[in-house]
Amino acid sequence: MRSDQVKFTAVTEPVDPDVDLTEARQRRELRRSHYGVLAVIAVGGAIGAGARYGAGLLWPAATGSFPWTTLGVNASGCLLIGFLIVVLTEVGTAPIWARPFFGTGVLGGYTTFSTYCVDIEHLVAQGRPGLALGYLAATPVAALVAVAAGAWATRRLLAVKTAGRTR
Repeated sequence: MRSDQVKFTAVTEPVDPDVDLTEARQRRELRRSHYGVLAVIAVGGAIGAGARYGAGLLWPAATGSFPWTTLGVNASGCLLIGFLIVVLTEVGTAPIWARPFFGTGVLGGYTTFSTYCVDIEHLVAQGRPGLALGYLAATPVAALVAVAAGAWATRRLLAVKTAGRTR
């Protein structure tokens, strides 16, 4: 082989041993199972987006001002995501639809990366690049702090509740 030629080798992906997609019944089952999950996510997303829209109506941001509502929505949504993930993964069992409905649907529709980006664009267009840069940095920091705080607080509450039961 010449030095300018590249040799490609087949890479195989790991396969679930319980799934045999050569069987038509299993292919139909796999295809059918996605529609329910997508419906649950869509309903949750509509609820979350409606809540976000309502927050914007209740607390509108003045043109050229810091977009506190969007920051608050994103931070509060991340706080709830921290709570939700701990509850769903560390406390008993939840229905199979709970995580896609609440996590991906409701909280995914509630929190908003697109509005965050539009807010930054508007601030820059209105001659407020310093404010836009501050908002650009503040949102991911607030989101990370909020999700960590939500998970931490939920674990603390669960530990207190568990300790109270063992007495």
